[in-house]
Amino acid sequence: MSDAFFLFHLNLAYSSIGEDQRPEVVRRCYWPLLDLAQRREIKPGIELTGWTLERIAEIDPAWVARFVELLAMGRCELIGSGYTQMIGPLTPFEVNDWNQALGLAAYQRILGRRPRLVLVNEMAYSSAMVGLYRQAGYEGMVMDRDNICLARNLAAADALPRWAKGLEDEDVLPVLWSDSIMFQKLQHYAHGDIRLVDYQRHFQRRVKKCRAPLSIYSNDAEVFDYRPGRFGEEGEPHPAGEWRRIEKVIDLLDSEEGVGWLSPYEALQCGQQLSDNAQPLSSAHAPIPVKKQAKYNVSRWAVSGRDDLRMNTLCHRIYRSMAQGDPTLSQRQALCELWASDLRTHIGIDRWQMAQRSMQQLLRAVGASAQFGGGLGGCGEAVVDFDQLLQAGFQVSVDEEGIFLHCQSEWLVLTLNLRRGLAVERLAFRRHDFTALVGTLPHGYFHSIELGADFYSGGVVVELLTEHRRVTDLERVEPSFHLYRGRLHIRAQVVTPKGVIEKEVVMAAQGEAVEFGVAFPQWSRPYGTVRIGALTWLPRAGAERLSLTTNTGGPVDELFQVDEPCQHTQPASSLVSCTTGLGGVGGEVVMVGRRALRVSWDPAQAAAFPMLYHVPNQPAALTRLIFSLCEVDETFREGGVLPPFRYRLSPV
Repeated sequence: MSDAFFLFHLNLAYSSIGEDQRPEVVRRCYWPLLDLAQRREIKPGIELTGWTLERIAEIDPAWVARFVELLAMGRCELIGSGYTQMIGPLTPFEVNDWNQALGLAAYQRILGRRPRLVLVNEMAYSSAMVGLYRQAGYEGMVMDRDNICLARNLAAADALPRWAKGLEDEDVLPVLWSDSIMFQKLQHYAHGDIRLVDYQRHFQRRVKKCRAPLSIYSNDAEVFDYRPGRFGEEGEPHPAGEWRRIEKVIDLLDSEEGVGWLSPYEALQCGQQLSDNAQPLSSAHAPIPVKKQAKYNVSRWAVSGRDDLRMNTLCHRIYRSMAQGDPTLSQRQALCELWASDLRTHIGIDRWQMAQRSMQQLLRAVGASAQFGGGLGGCGEAVVDFDQLLQAGFQVSVDEEGIFLHCQSEWLVLTLNLRRGLAVERLAFRRHDFTALVGTLPHGYFHSIELGADFYSGGVVVELLTEHRRVTDLERVEPSFHLYRGRLHIRAQVVTPKGVIEKEVVMAAQGEAVEFGVAFPQWSRPYGTVRIGALTWLPRAGAERLSLTTNTGGPVDELFQVDEPCQHTQPASSLVSCTTGLGGVGGEVVMVGRRALRVSWDPAQAAAFPMLYHVPNQPAALTRLIFSLCEVDETFREGGVLPPFRYRLSPV
């Protein structure tokens, strides 16, 4: 006999469901779920956001009344989510905290109770989520098993820990593991894509490998007897009724497999180990595991969609204005709605335009700027005399071949490649005894032909997928020099077939920091990838243990040991341009080897998506930190502009 459980995710904010379709979703998807819970002893978990619960209460109060009755009878279980379905690792901690508080208040107000378990939104997990959920009062969380296995390089799911460890010692929570393949198998049978016997065979194979209660289903309710309209290839609902076909599976598991049905909370309690066995669930090569297959990586909510980058940037801008004042309840709710994942994937044009109007209203209400795009701005008249720069505290010279521009102050040494668009050849700070940490590794440095190229720092690479063309800034430039407010600005332009790329390097006579700026003033957002920076870590002699810290939605930064291959920029498929990335919510990544380097940017100006590339090789590993302004997957839609992006390097 095997124990198993059901969990259904209800979401009226579903990206491709129009407002006028919501009553039909309640009728065709949500009522059959309650009927199933009333007739059968399966005790399903029903997870929904506070926002979705409010909308259901407006559309059909009778559904809410029935839900309350079934909860009181123990026929189903409420699973928490938050006020909206938000990607926690891409959102500031305080907004995550607001989202949980607003969601719990909605559950209590409408249902008269609060959930004990929480489902990780979109299964987009970071260690920061553990402390967030624990602080909100949850007793456990639901997370996808398969992608945590990948993150932790575990061959068998039974090796997964039962407790997750967060950022602080006290941040531990038990985990109820869901199963992507199992829920997809149930969908396939309900939709008529596989036979019942095929489903049963998979169930039997899966049971043999699983000692914990098995997750039969842990996904959307809106895909049964209804089609959300995400994809053109979606077929019609099965004529026999897909909720009826789910009931046939329940009959089979009852009669032939002897399944014992548990509620999600009961399933969590089965065989729990002690909390001192808690382990981190993420890693440097998979810092933000998500649900299902690799195409569902976190970039789809960061820099893809109709214009995720703009949405996230303006949300950061609104949050910053709110944090300086005392935002109202409605303003906090509005920001949580604008940061919801469903506005960033398969959203239809009508809802997208409505969201843009809401964004503009909230920007005005909190006094934040709506400006997005444009160039780098002005910085005074150009200076052509290097003696003037010397008097201002900068030694500037060009080598005899006209290749390298050397810039030096009392605090740092910077060499730029004039034949490669101001790429950084070498950057060294006084605090590091002028030992360079980032720069260029030349062609031939690595023993393997796989890495037989120049690896520059500070460049721009745009890959136009439909045109099968790459655009870069690796061209000869003639820079101009500007003194503005005590700082040296070195500027250049690269003319490309898609438009001008503006570049700027800024250093002060006093202080150990260099700022780099890139802008695309004439560009529209292309169908392709736009990656900037590509900061190449320069290996020191001998082995070097490398780590990095960045914010992944918590009150403190998360530490990752870079001790295995990490290829975030690797395409997941021919249609999905990357596999994952770092959160970088706070606009900072600190890389630590024998010395440490802080890389910082302002997400309220451009909420760029940082990615790590780390491949062990001889004579040393190739390690690069790369910023993306645009990635491509099936949610991508062309349109919009690219913002100027500035990032700053300073020693730690």
